[in-house]
Amino acid sequence: MDALDLLRDLTSRPRDAAERLRHQLGPVTLNARPGGHPNSVAWLLWHSGREIDVQLADLSGSEQVWTAGGFDQRFGLGSIGDTVGYGHTAAEARRIIIEDGAGLLDYVHGTLAAMESYLGTLSAAALDDTIDEQWDPPVTRGARLVSIVDDAIQHLAQAAYVLGMSLEE
Repeated sequence: MDALDLLRDLTSRPRDAAERLRHQLGPVTLNARPGGHPNSVAWLLWHSGREIDVQLADLSGSEQVWTAGGFDQRFGLGSIGDTVGYGHTAAEARRIIIEDGAGLLDYVHGTLAAMESYLGTLSAAALDDTIDEQWDPPVTRGARLVSIVDDAIQHLAQAAYVLGMSLEE
């Protein structure tokens, strides 16, 4: 297995994890905030898609799935929806209210499909390209791609944990 095949396999993991949540994504469970935490399951799914989308668009030079797929309009979050979620205050995180669980999954799936498409444009050598010299050591394209998927996996696991708490519909 070469590095690109490995990245393709890695990219399939958050899609599969998100899909396993499909039947638990009612409006109440999506927007519940267990323990009063500001990040709901809707926020976790939205953030997973946004962090993939924004970083991938930056790497590929493509339009974000958020706008190209009409998710910005579909969810109607206004300017807060255009953010990624890093550094959200508690009040900002609470503004992410989405009752369309299938739509959130569509968005996450769309961003992962865009990543798979992008991987198809790369050579193995391109993974070694330095794309961000602000870090020590500088970040390569391959390291950034792994980081993008790793973040998505972590947040989807958090959503699965919260949903596993048997939140009432």
